[in-house]
Amino acid sequence: MFNFRRKEEHNLEKIPNHIAIIMDGNGRWAKKRLQPRVFGHKAGMETLQEVAIAASDLGVKVLTVYAFSTENWSRPQEEVNFIMNLPVEFFDQYVPQLHANNVRIQVIGETSRLPEATRDAMERARVKTKHNSGLILNFALNYGGRADITNAAKLIAQEVLDAKLNPGDITEDLFSSYLMTSSLPYLYRDPDLIIRTSGEQRLSNFLSWQASYSEFYFTPTLWPDFKKEGLLKAVSEYNRRQRRFGGV
Repeated sequence: MFNFRRKEEHNLEKIPNHIAIIMDGNGRWAKKRLQPRVFGHKAGMETLQEVAIAASDLGVKVLTVYAFSTENWSRPQEEVNFIMNLPVEFFDQYVPQLHANNVRIQVIGETSRLPEATRDAMERARVKTKHNSGLILNFALNYGGRADITNAAKLIAQEVLDAKLNPGDITEDLFSSYLMTSSLPYLYRDPDLIIRTSGEQRLSNFLSWQASYSEFYFTPTLWPDFKKEGLLKAVSEYNRRQRRFGGV
């Protein structure tokens, strides 16, 4: 469990309800160790479990992790195949401990394109943890922010064509309800804090709509090295921010 003395040391009075993480740097971490890129992805999976439990202990409500983007299919086939098998391994190996920590598993993204074994593993994890009331660990698999917005627009357009909606009924709040994050609790759909590891400073098509007023935290730490301490540093930095949401 989380050491609350360390919470005071890091000045963590404000805990983000929703943290989203772009888990970047697995391949570079492996390359530095003269290992194949897939070695880094496996190490990153272990870090994810540690960070998820730490977030749960902190009181974070939702942790969304960018596990595989719609653009990642362009990577070498061997690497894609390995990544597609990671959810199977993760859910089989780590879900029991996450379940014991009251974590609930959810998935967003165009999952129909994923291999059957990957979909089956995700569904097993979702069903096993669906009654848990703690942290929601939300996997973004085959997810793209632009695709999310485009799909929402298509759904709304069809509703208008079917005379179920009038154009004047379309508000930001209604539009948000058609996005994939609508499966999350209403107050926690948009991330308060987005973390990106490995030193890159871009969103990479992740939660494009939902990130409008998120705080960003970039760190040069490669994802497998991020660990619990990395999360504490990110949340500590979040505590030094003043969120104005366009005001003064």
